[in-house]
Amino acid sequence: MEKKNIDWGKLGFSYVRTDKRYVSLYRDGAWDEGRLTEDENITMNECACVLQYAQTCFEGMKAYTTEKGQIVCFRPDLNAARMASSCRRLRMPVFPEDRFLEAVVETVRANAQWVPPFGSGASLYIRPFMFGSDAIIGVKPATEYQFRVFATPVGPYFMGGVKPLKVRISDLDRAAPRGTGHVKAGLNYAMSLYNIMDAHDQGYDENVYVDSASRTYIEETGGANIVFIKGNTLVTPQSDTILPSITRRSLLYVAKEYLGMEVEERPVALSEIGGFTECGLCGTAAVISPVGIIDDHGKEIKYAGMGDKIQKLYDTLTGIQMGRLPAPEGWITVIE
Repeated sequence: MEKKNIDWGKLGFSYVRTDKRYVSLYRDGAWDEGRLTEDENITMNECACVLQYAQTCFEGMKAYTTEKGQIVCFRPDLNAARMASSCRRLRMPVFPEDRFLEAVVETVRANAQWVPPFGSGASLYIRPFMFGSDAIIGVKPATEYQFRVFATPVGPYFMGGVKPLKVRISDLDRAAPRGTGHVKAGLNYAMSLYNIMDAHDQGYDENVYVDSASRTYIEETGGANIVFIKGNTLVTPQSDTILPSITRRSLLYVAKEYLGMEVEERPVALSEIGGFTECGLCGTAAVISPVGIIDDHGKEIKYAGMGDKIQKLYDTLTGIQMGRLPAPEGWITVIE
């Protein structure tokens, strides 16, 4: 299929309208059959539950053109399962996981001309999301919902090459114990906006949050999980308030099974982060981003930036996603 006439190399990480998006409505206790539409606009009541009480969750994943010319998606079954978990926590009706996968495939297939070509460094970002749509004035869940999927082509997260990040230990909290930090809810990201803008104003790329109970253990950043490396060991913080990143889960497998590294998922004390040699932030957008400095209230902890291990992790996982390396069974969904 002929691709759209776009300068793929100049794409940034921002919204570009594509041809089709998927919509399914929940009314009277059931989801309708769903459909593709060209209309990117949403009309709803001023008192819609999502506008009053932020009852919404979302997912993010990418579709790629592989070296062989296939269009594929990376581990969408895990996104389906994670959204189902988010919905249960937010008292929203679960969109069936099999239908979630079908909706993603339909949306990507309908926008196949927008999937960037292999070697461009770009990809098609896919955003499934759900929200309460009917008028709710009392504090309670909605009774009507929309599940939607749109797709937009995006360039590499780091335009002009990877630069090690400078991050800071935050004085604010991201999530409370037994709260919603482990679900991909819009409200979690709304709470981080003040702090990320303040970090940027102060010359930092991101905030690193510690646990709000004791403020002694590393958790994650506002939009990514964090990993540490020492020698041949990959360590990632373990906590009930961390979002279970699909990229992190995949990197742990890659480290152990492809690179022969030791892997540890455990609580990581703030006091020990100076003992690691490499540090990275991982997520869908950038896969893994090297950290050069963590600033702990004036004490700078320096890392190797794009060190040998982080480079190998990045190269291996992107190699799997792009079809340059064999993938574990079930990791790659071929769309066409």
